[in-house]
Amino acid sequence: MQQRFSQWLQAQGYEFSDITALLSVLGLILVISIAIHFIFHRIVLRFVERMAKNSRRRWRKAFFERKLFSRIAFLLQGVIIYIQASLWLKPDTAVLEWIQTVTILWVLLYVLLTVFSVLDALLDMSRGESSLKGLPLRGLFQSVKIIASVIITILAVSTLIGKSPLIILSGLGAMTAVIMLVFKDPIMGLVAGIQLSANDMLEVGDWLEMPSYGADGDVIEIALTTVKVRNWDQTITTIPTYALISDSFKNWRGMEKSGGRRIMRQVFIDATCVGFLSEDDITRLKKSKVLASYLQQKQQEISDYNQKNDLDLSLSVNGRRMTNLGTFRAYLLHYLQNREDIRQDMTLLVRQGQSSSKGIPIEVYAFTATTKWAEYENIQSDIFDHIFAILPEFGLRLHQSPTGHDFSSLADLKDNNLNGREDSNK
Repeated sequence: MQQRFSQWLQAQGYEFSDITALLSVLGLILVISIAIHFIFHRIVLRFVERMAKNSRRRWRKAFFERKLFSRIAFLLQGVIIYIQASLWLKPDTAVLEWIQTVTILWVLLYVLLTVFSVLDALLDMSRGESSLKGLPLRGLFQSVKIIASVIITILAVSTLIGKSPLIILSGLGAMTAVIMLVFKDPIMGLVAGIQLSANDMLEVGDWLEMPSYGADGDVIEIALTTVKVRNWDQTITTIPTYALISDSFKNWRGMEKSGGRRIMRQVFIDATCVGFLSEDDITRLKKSKVLASYLQQKQQEISDYNQKNDLDLSLSVNGRRMTNLGTFRAYLLHYLQNREDIRQDMTLLVRQGQSSSKGIPIEVYAFTATTKWAEYENIQSDIFDHIFAILPEFGLRLHQSPTGHDFSSLADLKDNNLNGREDSNK
């Protein structure tokens, strides 16, 4: 084509050397390329942009925001330049070979970028699909990106050295060990991501607790090699994906789906305050709406038992009697059963633990009707505020270690006693 162009110019009465004709052809290719660039980017892409902005379809907006159409335009420009060079320039020339090599590299680059844009757009669209929420799409797409990058790199190298890609692939066989070492983390991350998804172990949005990595918060991203967790103090913890398979972690998703969050907390009762209820105590406690039916039933049960066995109740070791601690446990259970913010369809009990030097532990085991952290803490605090305030009504008191104030009070009492004795001796 370049030779025909020179002959046509000579027929028109113009004399051009081969160099002048080559420069003219290159200039013509450049002008055509600029014109095509203008058409693509000033007309076609602006039309596509208007369609994407006015469209309600998510895929159009996603593809445009990820610059898919722009990269396809650059890809087509490279193809057009390659075709022009093949048509206009003489074959087997250094200029043609150089232009073709550059355009092939250009096309390979934008093929790779186009694949990246498609994958990124698909990932954006998948975020709104609940059916795809549990799949590790980010990790899978990153794996595809790595594979595509390796393929494009092999093709680019084969273009530069003028050899078949198969020759390069055959040479890579000897480098398998090196490749496995370099891509160890991505390979392990890919396998771990598939296992996490297949076994439904972790999803974005789950509350993950992994003390070995200092992670305690919501999962915000599951990538090929890392999992990002936003902790409750708003810091970000990054965990290797394969660590979630090799190590243990706690996923609180089950608690959130159940709709109830567990309360398991103890109060320690001073053992020296535990005793039997007197008739006056029973009469007073019967005024409680929560305890009235329980005390009536229990009193009748104990009375029948004692009469049946003809026991001498003048001694406290004979017969059955109600204790203040047992009555308190019954009251607390009825109190929890009458709270609307406590789940009645889940385990609910008040139990006594093994006594120790710390006192007698009374444990509340229940589930709140909400899983929200702030509401859960408020409910739990309200329950134990009530427990601390109601203990004196049963003649009970909390057990706690002596404080500096206690020792100070004892010292003051001792000083007062000594002063009183000195005054009496005088």
